[in-house]
Amino acid sequence: MARDLQEQIKKLIIDRRLPSGASLPTEPELMELLGVSRNSVREALKALQAMGIVEIRHGFGTYVGPMSMAPMIEGLTFRTVAGHYRGEDSLLQLLELREAVETGLVGRLIGRATEADLAELDALVDRMDTEAATEGAVSPATDRAFHATLHRGLGNPLLGEVMEAFWDAFHRVRTDLVPRAHDPKVTGIQHREIVDAVRSGDTLRAERAVREHFGDIRERLSAPSAPTAAPNRPYDR
Repeated sequence: MARDLQEQIKKLIIDRRLPSGASLPTEPELMELLGVSRNSVREALKALQAMGIVEIRHGFGTYVGPMSMAPMIEGLTFRTVAGHYRGEDSLLQLLELREAVETGLVGRLIGRATEADLAELDALVDRMDTEAATEGAVSPATDRAFHATLHRGLGNPLLGEVMEAFWDAFHRVRTDLVPRAHDPKVTGIQHREIVDAVRSGDTLRAERAVREHFGDIRERLSAPSAPTAAPNRPYDR
């Protein structure tokens, strides 16, 4: 019955074409409209708020929420991290999913990446080269910025949110990866190949460049250390 009530409220939002931020009927109005008690309405709204579907502003009313992917992404991230510390290969699974997504979408960038985006990607690769030369490693922030910029040209906000989930999960357990000899200059070379392939309009070359980029990471994840306990730090970003 609780799930049915949630579905009815979601249907109301859809049927009335209510956008994010729009005001929902008051509790008494929902009670009358749906034929349920005040407690039932409140429990349903609390559950929908946890999903980001509604937003309860105490003293003001209830509004249509941002409808972001945050709850799903948080669940995906937590599942990956928890599985990793149980000794499962959940991080490798997530990496394979990310690789499949990026390989499948890079071809769509052909002819759509703007000169401004390509110039920004070139600048990020230059930063990778500088970091590799001066610090001995490419910073995660630079790598993250590269991929966010690369896929920005697709104009798909959902993709951006999902990619953030991949990064969050990897970031939280990256210190458990087996140390592996790696020339940091290779990172810049691989990313520059992706940019050059997109710029040249060669879809197969672009897909091959993305797969090669994930090769080193996959090798590190294929032999992770066996974590016996979660890290001695809170679960946060």
